[in-house]
Amino acid sequence: MNEKDMNALREEFANLNLKNFAGNRAVCEDGSCDTSQEHDLKDYPSYTEALYAKLIAPHVSGIYISRWDIKEIALAAGDSMAIHPRKRMFELLMKYATSRENMQAVLDAMENHMEEKIAIYESLMQDFPASEVVFAPKIEKARKTMRLFPQIIEEYFPEEE
Repeated sequence: MNEKDMNALREEFANLNLKNFAGNRAVCEDGSCDTSQEHDLKDYPSYTEALYAKLIAPHVSGIYISRWDIKEIALAAGDSMAIHPRKRMFELLMKYATSRENMQAVLDAMENHMEEKIAIYESLMQDFPASEVVFAPKIEKARKTMRLFPQIIEEYFPEEE
């Protein structure tokens, strides 16, 4: 290969890398290489956003639910998932919970998880009474959130008559 061909190859390679690493897709521009996961990113029930705001937001539910917590909740409910961003994991959990039975299993697992957190908060309040001002409102929010679980089942999965 002569010097001219080698320089042309280097330039082509540099342009290809520039396109790929600048966020542009130089390969499969027609979308033929898209994975099924990319197509399924929004393939979850429409109530997912509403439930995410009610259940996963710690300022509403009183409990921070981490990615590992979601993974454990899914496992307890009968699903298995890899670690992703929290919102994506919740979307996958809701994709699993598209039947009344699965949603009940998810909510039961979530309730057990929240009860475990409440027990930790109560223990801290007992050991450190001054912390009650921090943990009592969180416990109240968590209990209020758990009282919503039967309503969630009835609203999104009404019993067929």
